[in-house]
This record gives sequence, C-alpha cells and structure tokens, in this order.
Amino acid sequence: MTQKGGAGKTTLAASLAVAAAQAGETVVALDLDPQGSLASWGDTRAAEAPAVDRVGTEKLPQLPAILTALGKRGFTLAILDTAGTESTGGNLAMRAADLCLIPARPSRLDLQATLPTVEALMRLEMRERFAFVLNQCPSGRNSRTTEAASGLAMFGVLAEPMMTQRADHQDALAAGQGVTEFARDGKAAEEIRALWGWINRKMNSKVAKAA
Repeated sequence: MTQKGGAGKTTLAASLAVAAAQAGETVVALDLDPQGSLASWGDTRAAEAPAVDRVGTEKLPQLPAILTALGKRGFTLAILDTAGTESTGGNLAMRAADLCLIPARPSRLDLQATLPTVEALMRLEMRERFAFVLNQCPSGRNSRTTEAASGLAMFGVLAEPMMTQRADHQDALAAGQGVTEFARDGKAAEEIRALWGWINRKMNSKVAKAA
C-alpha cells in the first residue's frame, strides 16, 4: 500500500503472488482498488494459481471475515492490493495485515508520498509490521537510489533486494503472468523470488516471536 499511484503496487502484488504460489503457498490475491487492475490481470490468466478475486467497496467492511473464510478453505497467504489513495479499504487492509509493504520509487516525491501511509500505520501501532520496497530503481550503482534507501531505512525496515526497473515486469503484467512465469531465468524474476524469500522470513520471524 501507498497513497501514490505509479509506485508499482499492482505489479509487485501480481508477481509476488505468483512467486509465493511457485514456492508452495496456496495464494489468493485480492483486489481492493476500485480501479481493478489486479482483478483485470487475473481475468487474463490461464493458470489456476494463484486465485485472484475482487473485493468490492460494499464488501470491504467484511474483509476480516472474508480472510478468515479463505483461511478455512486452505489458503495460506492472502496478498491485498489497495488503492493509491487514502481509503476505507486501505485502513482495513492495514489492520488485517501481518506485513504491510510500502513501495516507493527513488524520487523525492515518492519518498514524501510514503509519509501519510507511515503515519497511518503508526496510529494503528504497526511499527513492526511494515517494510518499504524500493521499486523501479535505475540499474547499476546510483547515488539517488543509495540516498533513497538510506532515507527509507530511517523510517522503518527496508525490504531486500531493491527492485530494478526492468521491462520484464510490465511485459509480464500485460501478458497476464508474474515475472517468474514470463521470464523465469531473468534478473527481474530472480529479484522477485529473493523479495518473496525476504517477506516470508520476515513474517515467519514475527510468528515465532509471538509464540
């Protein structure tokens, strides 16, 4: 989630859902955005996994019950794609999430745009339940990316690795695939698999700490 369009929420959500399913999770990707980009991606897919569905505005208050029901049906992971504005769906998703990912491009405007989301998470006492994903970074060493990473790390945890801007991401989404399906041996696929591994370890560490 983030209250800025163009940060890559849907692209990340789609490819992470596929990567997690390939890693053995039973995944459902839920589109909470009235724009419906993730649901449209799901409509173009031939593969059955991950499951993709839309949660309309009228059903958003039922989100906790929906997630509980999906868990009883055997789903082990739900990925929620929220709208790029402050919304009821975004607030409900924050409360329901084990981990909130805040994607941001390495630009001053994008970094500033993360602040309302961080403030909302702090109000919900979720300081330890969110991480930034530095997304659409230029390839190679870049001072702007390094500065952005340092800035985000000051406000919270920075997920690893940073996501490089690669054509495979957009081409995969247009083809109704995750990037690990579209170009499974490419660098973009390698980064997404590594990001899913980081997320999985992060969530599992929280479960272990709670126990």
